[in-house]
Amino acid sequence: MNTKILILNGPNLNLLGRRQPEVYGSTTLADIVDGLRDSFPSVDIVHFQSNCEGALIDKIHEVGYDDSYAGIVLNAGAYTHTSLAIADAIAAIERPVVEVHLSNVFAREEIRHRSLIAPVCRGSISGFGVQSYHLAVQALISDRR
Repeated sequence: MNTKILILNGPNLNLLGRRQPEVYGSTTLADIVDGLRDSFPSVDIVHFQSNCEGALIDKIHEVGYDDSYAGIVLNAGAYTHTSLAIADAIAAIERPVVEVHLSNVFAREEIRHRSLIAPVCRGSISGFGVQSYHLAVQALISDRR
């Protein structure tokens, strides 16, 4: 049976490839997910993206108690810095969550230096572009062994 990992993306990440390519690159969200599926063929990569905080929380709750999942890779976008509700949802579940960001948030505006979700995540990866997602999946796979 394949291990499942949820790739959960928050607001504005549906615009990757078009939105601020100087910050986020030219790779689309579909390209990122396809690349993960190619790189990890034995992992069932499940993807969900929403611009709505409640939909992200609902998905965290849905997957958070499902033993077939190794965990969640979460790019919460700007909700990283503002959403106590997402942090509470992560703290409430059993599956590990790895926070990811394409850009190095610590090299950007000061408001982006603080993550409300980092303290309740298994780990945080930022600044490696698309590789941030690959590193997070690898961490969850290794964690499951």
